[in-house]
Amino acid sequence: MRSSHPTLLRRSFVCGATIAALSLTGSTSAHAAVTKDQCTGVDIAVTDSNVDEIRGGVLCLTNAERALKDLKPLRENAKLRKAALSHSSDMVRRSFFSHTAPSGSTFVDRIVRSGYTQRNDGWSLGENLAWGTGELGTARGIHEAWMDSSGHRANILKPAFRELGIGIRTGVPKDASVGATYTANFGVKL
Repeated sequence: MRSSHPTLLRRSFVCGATIAALSLTGSTSAHAAVTKDQCTGVDIAVTDSNVDEIRGGVLCLTNAERALKDLKPLRENAKLRKAALSHSSDMVRRSFFSHTAPSGSTFVDRIVRSGYTQRNDGWSLGENLAWGTGELGTARGIHEAWMDSSGHRANILKPAFRELGIGIRTGVPKDASVGATYTANFGVKL
């Protein structure tokens, strides 16, 4: 939607996915330093002690995918990560899976609250959600599920986005003792 000021543009692309498993258990581009095959930490199960490595794998896979389309890589942003991690944790703790929290708070509300942007500033934001167990709960499993979904793929490959915050929490909304829940918040300030 456009605001009354012509330089301000607010757009939100909302999409979500549920990726659940029953088990419990090269491109060259001026923008990319690695290909998807060179990303590390993408096939290991998430634990409380390796979340940073898994988050790095998600970022690597995302930027390798963007490189295939000759898009600029996304930079990690601590404020977007704060909003993403808070939401992943909330979904596991309160057993829900949605872009909108039971309180009614949306991903835009969470990102504004994190200090990334102000409600009346110009911005474009997006959010991808997923949870999984076993291989589907790894960085690669989540990334492939997102790439197989048109809405999620659109966020990953949106040329305007410049920053990304990835929040990963062990546990899934239906069982905090297995798998992992992922939130990816995308953004650009105009």
